[in-house]
Amino acid sequence: MRSVRARAALGATAVVALALGAAGLAVLLVLRANLTDQAGLQAEVAAREVAGQLALGVPYAELDAGDEEEHPVQVTDEDGRVVAVSKDLESISGTGTDRVAASGTAGTGDDDHDGHDDRDGDDDPGRGEVSTDEPDFGNGTATVDGDRADYRFAAVEATDPAGRTLTVHAGAPLAAERRAVDSVRSAMLAGLPVVLLVVAGVTWLVTRRALRPVEGIRREMAAITASEDLARRVPEPGSRDEVARLARTTNETLAALEESVGRQRRFVADASHELRSPIASLRTQLEVGAAHPGLLDVPGAVADTVRLQALAADLLLLARLDAGERAGLTRLDLGALVREEVSQRVGDRVPVTVSVSDGGLDVTGSRARLARVLGNLLDNAQRHAVRAVSVTVARDAGEVLVAVTDDGAGVPDAERERVFERFVRLDEARARDDGGAGLGLAIARDVATHHGGTLTVSGARFELRLPHPGALPPNPRSSIAGGAYR
Repeated sequence: MRSVRARAALGATAVVALALGAAGLAVLLVLRANLTDQAGLQAEVAAREVAGQLALGVPYAELDAGDEEEHPVQVTDEDGRVVAVSKDLESISGTGTDRVAASGTAGTGDDDHDGHDDRDGDDDPGRGEVSTDEPDFGNGTATVDGDRADYRFAAVEATDPAGRTLTVHAGAPLAAERRAVDSVRSAMLAGLPVVLLVVAGVTWLVTRRALRPVEGIRREMAAITASEDLARRVPEPGSRDEVARLARTTNETLAALEESVGRQRRFVADASHELRSPIASLRTQLEVGAAHPGLLDVPGAVADTVRLQALAADLLLLARLDAGERAGLTRLDLGALVREEVSQRVGDRVPVTVSVSDGGLDVTGSRARLARVLGNLLDNAQRHAVRAVSVTVARDAGEVLVAVTDDGAGVPDAERERVFERFVRLDEARARDDGGAGLGLAIARDVATHHGGTLTVSGARFELRLPHPGALPPNPRSSIAGGAYR
C-alpha cells in the first residue's frame, strides 16, 4: 500500500477496531456479571423465603415458593436427600443432586424425616433459624411444566424446629440476562462497521488535507528537477507544524544547493580562464619554435609549463579537499615543522624571523598538507612584505597558534573573508602578482578546516589555530570555496 493516506486510514481504523472490540468485550462481561448478580440476588431472596418458612415449621407440602416457574425450589436434608421440591419441577441440575422427588411422598416429608406429622398437636415445637452466611451460588438448568431454562441457583441453609439442617436451592431465570447480552452484542456488531467507516473516512480526509502541502512540495521539487532551475522554491504553508518546517528546510537546502552549484560553476569558469593563459602562451611559443627554431623561448616555455603544473596541482588538491579526502595523519611538532620549512626557503627576498615557544606544540595532521599551508602563508607574506616577515608558534589554551606577519599594508577589513575565496586577488596584489592564480589562501583555509582548525586574518597578520592534539576532529567537507592571495 503506497499511499500514506491509505496507510493512515487503515492504521486508525485498525486501532479503533481493536479499541472498540476490547471496550465492547469489557462492557459485555460487566453487563453479564451484573445481570448474573441480580439473578443471584433474586434466587437468594426466594431461597431465604422458603428457608424462613422451614424455620417456622411450615410443613413441606405447604411451602410457598412464589412463582414456581420463575423460582424453582429444591430442599435437601443434611444427608443430601430431597425432602421437598416446587410444584411441576420435572428436572434440575446445578444444585448438587438432580432428584426432583421427595424421599417420601412428593412434596411432603416421609414418616422418618419430615418431622412435621406431630406439629398439629397442642405442643409448640418452637422454631428453627435461617443461616446468615453468604449463600452458595451456581448455574444450572431446570424443567418446569415441560419448559426447560437456565437458572442461577442460590443455596441457603436453615434449621427446622426439630433441629434438622436443611438446604434450600432456589433458582432465578437467566433468560433476561442472556437476552440483554445478546441485544447489546448485536447492537455493537451492527454499529461497529458504521463507526469504522466513519473513522476511516475522517482519517482519510484529515490526512489528505494535512498532506496537501507535502504534495505541493513534491510537485515543485519535481518541476525543479525537470527544469534544473535551482532559483525556484517550494511553497511554505503558513502553519507552524512539521510540514511547514519541512518546506523551510527544503528551501534552505535548495538555497545552499544553488549557492554550491553557482560556486562550482564559477570555479570551473575561473579555472578555465586561469588555465587558458599558460596553455595559450605555451602553445604560441611552441608554434613559433616549430616554425622558427631559433626564436623558441625555452625558459618561457618551461616557466609556463611549471605554472600550468602548479595550477593543475592546486586544482587537484582543492577537488580532493572538497571530496572530504583525509590524508595520512600523524602526530608532529608544529614548531619543528615551521623551523624546517623556513630553513628551506633560501630564495625569499625578505628575511623571515622565527619565534617558537618551548614544548606543547604537538598537533595531529598531515605533515605534507600542513607544510603546504605554511608555505602558502609565507609566499603570501613575501609578496606583500616591505622589509620583514615573522613567524611565531605558541600554545594558546587548548590550541597551537601559528602567526605569520609581514610589514605590508595588510588586508582591508572589508576583504577579510573575501581574500579566502578561490581565484580572488585584490587589486593592489594583482599588479604585483607574478602569476599566482589566487588559490593559495583558499587551499590554506580548507586544509586548516579539515584539520579541525581555523585560519583568519587581521591586517597583515594571518593566524592558524590547530587543536592540541587530543582526538582527531570529525572529517569536515569544505562547504566554502574560499581563499586566494591578497
